Amino acid sequence: MKKQFEKIRLIVCDIDGTLYDWDRILSERTIWVINELHDRGYGFGIASGRPYEELVDYAGRWGFPFQFDVLIGQNGAELYSLKQDKLYEYYKLSPAVLKKAVEVMKQFECNPFMYWHQKLLCVKVDAMIRKSAKTAEREIVVADDISKLYEEENVKIMFRMTEEETARAEAWLNNHPDPDYAALKTQSTLIEFMDPRISKGFALEQLHEMGEYALEEIMAFGDTTNDNAMIETAAWGVCLKNGSDDTKAIADDITRYDCKHDGFADYIEEHLF
Repeated sequence: MKKQFEKIRLIVCDIDGTLYDWDRILSERTIWVINELHDRGYGFGIASGRPYEELVDYAGRWGFPFQFDVLIGQNGAELYSLKQDKLYEYYKLSPAVLKKAVEVMKQFECNPFMYWHQKLLCVKVDAMIRKSAKTAEREIVVADDISKLYEEENVKIMFRMTEEETARAEAWLNNHPDPDYAALKTQSTLIEFMDPRISKGFALEQLHEMGEYALEEIMAFGDTTNDNAMIETAAWGVCLKNGSDDTKAIADDITRYDCKHDGFADYIEEHLF
């Protein structure tokens, strides 16, 4: 084992584009590696833009006989510790900031939506929204007016669009930062607005402050912009070969293979086993 990995005790992974591709099937090799990490005494966690209420079922859904040690939901706004068996929730966007995000995004061809009272709230139903609802296993509720999306505070608001429009929106948002929110591309067709204090890296810092894991004990894996803070905060951050250029630029290392070909599993086998 390389010297920089000797202190690693916790491995935290993004899901889509990291543990698996968009077919969302965890490979047998990846399942074996996660089981082996557990058996060898490493902690394992997942970090996602999805809410905790979905993530808490993933270990069982994937066939593991144990719960994961850490669950980071809503890109860091939610943090579950198995050791404490406790869920921590952090900063939400106010109605005024949610409205500002809606107004800003009107210049782009997009479909706004959000997780809302165990459902998925949107202003129109299209193929992308149906796919999001199916993945999240949520009922779709269509707002009678767009103002419904900013009637009450929420952790985040999301905007689905084509890859071309997402790239255009990302460029504009990067050139027009706002102190009231952070706007990140989390998929090739998705922009998310959150409180600027929130990130997956923020969640790792909370683990550190709780005394659960020192940052020097954490290895993190991701593939795109919303993983950057986590990759930078962890002692060792790894980007998948299929990752975005900005994430590769800040990572400590890049996997030999992409997420379709067990890039995560291969990296763990080579460097930790």
